[in-house]
Amino acid sequence: MATTPSADEIAFGTAAPAFSLPATDGKTYALDDVAGPKGTVVVFICNHCPYVKAVIDRLVADAKVLMAEGIGFAAVCANDAAGYPEDSFEKMKGFAAAHGFPFPYLHDEAQDVARAYGAVCTPDFFGYDAARKLRYRGRLDEGRMGTPRPGAKRELVEAMRAVAAGKPPADQTPSIGCSIKWKAA
Repeated sequence: MATTPSADEIAFGTAAPAFSLPATDGKTYALDDVAGPKGTVVVFICNHCPYVKAVIDRLVADAKVLMAEGIGFAAVCANDAAGYPEDSFEKMKGFAAAHGFPFPYLHDEAQDVARAYGAVCTPDFFGYDAARKLRYRGRLDEGRMGTPRPGAKRELVEAMRAVAAGKPPADQTPSIGCSIKWKAA
């Protein structure tokens, strides 16, 4: 079922929660390791969500652009792999390789990081400035489940460029996607 963050779930100016998570490349990454000098994007994704599958190649392309401009980037999968085996750590490795991730793909097995960030869907984008304060909580682009129309804005890229320049965008359209698959309490 599709979900999107509500306005009361977006607290601009809050600090990025710290984390230390294993990645598909065999390393463990902390926020300090992925943060860029001009800002940082942390996006919550998974392998099986049709919304993620629809945008993943554009997400990778836009991440490469942002990383080249000094903006750090990391993706996190927090879904319950017992209930959704396609989101297992082993399957994450294959997904990252198949799409040529240039950024760490982190496994939040305990789901603590997703809860700390307030992630609600996949994909869910969190854009931080150089001081690691939340400045963007929007979508990748208008494509959602398909290719954006010709000439459409690259919303994440443009927003993070504005954040890096000290001018966070006022107009932000929330992302939409599958709900995070939480473990039973």
